[in-house]
Amino acid sequence: MPAIGWIFIVLAVGMVLSSLLLLRDTAHAMPITKEKMEKIKERKAELEAEEAREEEQKDP
Repeated sequence: MPAIGWIFIVLAVGMVLSSLLLLRDTAHAMPITKEKMEKIKERKAELEAEEAREEEQKDP
């Protein structure tokens, strides 16, 4: 394989590895406030109740 082929392969691998490392370094947990967590739980309960009502209506 010519030298230019090896250069392209090395550059491609380097770009992939550097993007993965950058992604790892910038990844962080997103803190959720207590108020938002309560809203999420309330909404989840509402959706589950709505789904349960729909199931009851389907299977009388």
